[in-house]
Amino acid sequence: MDMLTAAEQRQLEQRMQKRQVKEFMGAFGGLVEHCFTSCVDDFTSKSISTRESGCINRCVLKWMATQQRVSDRFQEHNQQLSQQMQNK
Repeated sequence: MDMLTAAEQRQLEQRMQKRQVKEFMGAFGGLVEHCFTSCVDDFTSKSISTRESGCINRCVLKWMATQQRVSDRFQEHNQQLSQQMQNK
């Protein structure tokens, strides 16, 4: 990024931010769809049941824990690659 002008850097940062938001929204949409499809099955009432609410809570917590673990593993992998490159 050192070779970019200030305007180009701002433009690149804006594109990266838009991409991150788009990726987050896609992941969030997938989470909502998955948990809704997995947990909500009674459409005879306007509100969700206690069972459905508990299922949704467990589903979201499990998804968040999974995302955290994936993130941790990604960081570990990047550190290993960085160390390997430094050792060469």
